[in-house]
Amino acid sequence: MNYQFDFRPYRRKFVRGVATSHGVWEIREGIILRLTDETNKVGWGEIAPISWFGSETLAQAWDFCCHLPQEITEETIFSIPDQLPACQFGFESALWEMEEWNSWRIGDKRILLSPHHPTAPNPHSLGGVGAPSSPSPHLPITHSALLPAGEAALQAWENLWQQGYSTFKWKIGVYPTPVELKILDLLTQSLPASAKLRLDANGGLNQEEAKLWLESCDRCKANIEFLEQPLSVDEFPVMLELSQRYQTAIALDESVATLPQLKYCFQQGWRGIFVIKPGIVGSPSRLRQFCQEHEIDAVFSSVFETAIGRKAALQIAVELSRYNRAMGFGIDHYFVEEEGGV
Repeated sequence: MNYQFDFRPYRRKFVRGVATSHGVWEIREGIILRLTDETNKVGWGEIAPISWFGSETLAQAWDFCCHLPQEITEETIFSIPDQLPACQFGFESALWEMEEWNSWRIGDKRILLSPHHPTAPNPHSLGGVGAPSSPSPHLPITHSALLPAGEAALQAWENLWQQGYSTFKWKIGVYPTPVELKILDLLTQSLPASAKLRLDANGGLNQEEAKLWLESCDRCKANIEFLEQPLSVDEFPVMLELSQRYQTAIALDESVATLPQLKYCFQQGWRGIFVIKPGIVGSPSRLRQFCQEHEIDAVFSSVFETAIGRKAALQIAVELSRYNRAMGFGIDHYFVEEEGGV
């Protein structure tokens, strides 16, 4: 079957810049795409690259879209190369959306989405993201909330706790380790006993700093769920060794940003936690196949996508989650929803 193909860019400014070890991220840019079949059925998709995380650049994704004809086929979609993982996700999601318009199929269950459901795309605005919630009361989903880096986390968590979050993710490796360890001590003392804390270094620590963090976490009486990507991607063997030396769990993130990387780390013996960002990991169909063959411990996470990408990412997350971990989609407080779209 042939599909009419349209696309356009979007830009969304963060309420506050997202500070990571890679720098401060001020604006989320991406591409919204639309497929239309011969019966005028529509499927929406989103391409939301993060090049410094391992995906293609926005320019590469835009160039790929520009060179496609106005009519494309399923063969075109399933032949998108692995070097364009965000494009793979966006186009396959649009194809799936066309087949499952306003519904989710999870196993043999179909969960209908009303037009006003927070995760349903708005074809008019192509825009705003609703509050994190479950797609169905029968399939509960919990989300982790992203805290700002540094001391700002000490004030930010309480409002998020009152909104219903009980798992928090805090970016580290932004300020000197001694400073952040003091903040960690204050943060863990102030968090409720039932709260869980995830620490995300985005590969920004050296080996000595990673050991300091792991030692501190092992001593900490608070519930530290895991230390995420303490070292750079090329230091995978060291992270594998550290995961066996300390009580605190290590999660891989940048190391498993794309499906080939995920498969490589699994083949090299990683049996810890995998943080998977559906929006940039690549082909959803091949991700499903891998996760069905290997019951990995996965946490599914946002790439600061719009409601269109979020719907597809959550569908994958609900289908493939195995260990009842909070999903990393609690990022809505980083955007102001703008009237008329993104």
